[in-house]
Amino acid sequence: MCGIAGIFHCGTPKPVEPHRVGRMCDAIAHRGPDGAGVWTGPGVGLGHRRLSIIDLAGSPQPMHSVDGRAVLVFNGEIYNFRALRRELEGQGAKFRTDGDSETILAAWQRWGPDCLSRLEGMFAFALYDCDRRQLFLARDRLGVKPLFTATLSDGSLIFASELKGLLAHPLMRSQVDPLAIEDYMTWGYVPDHRSILKGVEKLPAGHFRLLDHDRPPAPPRRWWDVSFETRAKGSVADQSAELLHHLREGVSSRMVADVPLGAFLSGGVDSSSVVALMSEASRDPVTSCSIGFDVAEVDETSHARLVAERFGTDHRERIVSPGDVADLDRIAGIFDEPFADASALPTLRVCELARDSVTVALSGDGADEALAGYRRQVFHHREEQARAVLPQALRGPVFGTLGKIWPKADWAPRPLRAKTTFLSLAEDGAAGYARALAILDAKARAHLYGDTLLRERGEYRAEDRLIETMDRAPARSGLDAAQYADLTFWLPGDILTKVDRTSMAVGLEAREPLLDHRLIEYAATLPESRRIRGRQGKWLMKHAMERYLPDEILYRPKQGFVTPLAEWFRGPLAGMARGVARSEVLVGTGWFDRAALSRLAERHISGASDNGRVLYQLVMLEKSLARLGIG
Repeated sequence: MCGIAGIFHCGTPKPVEPHRVGRMCDAIAHRGPDGAGVWTGPGVGLGHRRLSIIDLAGSPQPMHSVDGRAVLVFNGEIYNFRALRRELEGQGAKFRTDGDSETILAAWQRWGPDCLSRLEGMFAFALYDCDRRQLFLARDRLGVKPLFTATLSDGSLIFASELKGLLAHPLMRSQVDPLAIEDYMTWGYVPDHRSILKGVEKLPAGHFRLLDHDRPPAPPRRWWDVSFETRAKGSVADQSAELLHHLREGVSSRMVADVPLGAFLSGGVDSSSVVALMSEASRDPVTSCSIGFDVAEVDETSHARLVAERFGTDHRERIVSPGDVADLDRIAGIFDEPFADASALPTLRVCELARDSVTVALSGDGADEALAGYRRQVFHHREEQARAVLPQALRGPVFGTLGKIWPKADWAPRPLRAKTTFLSLAEDGAAGYARALAILDAKARAHLYGDTLLRERGEYRAEDRLIETMDRAPARSGLDAAQYADLTFWLPGDILTKVDRTSMAVGLEAREPLLDHRLIEYAATLPESRRIRGRQGKWLMKHAMERYLPDEILYRPKQGFVTPLAEWFRGPLAGMARGVARSEVLVGTGWFDRAALSRLAERHISGASDNGRVLYQLVMLEKSLARLGIG
């Protein structure tokens, strides 16, 4: 696991100064504390920071192919590199190291861009082919590893694993994209199709770019996608067995490491399943790490302990309290872009806890997206059933009117928030799901915005991109389309960004066995009844894991990695809540209305409404923009 950076001149191959690439790498040194390297050639420079996981001493980067005709910088792990290496050796390839990086070079020289379909793992890499004078940028199927790019005023294209790597280049400018603020205030993160800074792009998950010196930069090209268009046949027993096979393969393939390895354990179905299958495959006790809270309603440590005791893990715990918010400035620096998933704080803490004893940790991320484990997916599935029998001509006026007059109940669980359900049913499936995902709907956002942002945003609405994603999804049903959006929009933008940045901030490699692409592809073929049954999401996975885990773990209500924001902003963090209305970064720029922000905070502190998530969004936006020198 590492960090990469580089410079490429798409026009005249001007000389690249090694110290500029070095500065970009130094900005992301936390991603690779074990080594650094820079290589330059005519019109190109590649830089690398290394966290040693496999072949600890034998695979320094930038790495040259055996014949010296290609150079690679690589962030990630290729889990099938040994099998791929044997295949390539059978076709005449030579190797000098025992790691996975050299396999990418040989695969490129054998198959060109088609090599990507043969790589099983998480990765973002830059490979320069000296003979073809081409730069090959690629990102893994699901977007586990990030890659930022920008085109500068001198015509060069720069890239880095994190935004701070780009900002280390002297020609990089910090100009905020107002449309990114609209996206952020809708979702709580800046999705992969946009960046907080104008001119910066993120290579989308499952895409690559081929760049030449003698032509303008080529756009990204998709090399992988997940399809929900087919349905697997078979009995529950057969499909349960096949799913379990994929779960085992995902876990066992990610246990290859030359350094200590452990797992995150929340006590939920996904992380508990990973720990169970790791324990099955390991001769030694698994090291498991859990985070709890000082608010009992959101603390899951007792469930994590139950799983740890069941499998005899070497278990460690740490409690997060309001005092930990002193690290919010640090979190803003870790993410660069504003990021308001409040579970980033406990995720950082569990990464710190894991790093005390291991260098690699397996997480349970991905199963909810792939197997319909989110409550919103269950609700959407049921709403789609209602839409199928009630025509839009009836739903629109009836439920639309009910939604407008029904009182707003932020405090209530989702099933009791009839206003949200009515408004969703008044719309088509994609628009309804966008409403369910959004932290603030369009009307609520506009109420907070100042005149400047309203003018700069224009007619753009963040929900449109998600709706477009669902409308073009390779899907057979509304549930399929919702899961496709979760896998391609929500997962890389929120969940994987959170885990990548927090783990890399402490020099820990996090691996996601439940995002093995074969598991994802198989899950997408499952009949809807095997994904959702009654009110149970992720039904087939729970059924398959009954031999390992008790019902207390498998079938208790889904809790998620929740931070008690509402309580904190009414208590020890009330001053921080009120501070958003005094922020010159938010209000002085004209992006937000001071009176609206003040009302938002006071209504929350008084208990009149629950605005905890929105207040956290605003706090993190202020901190991130201030670090970028805005306002």
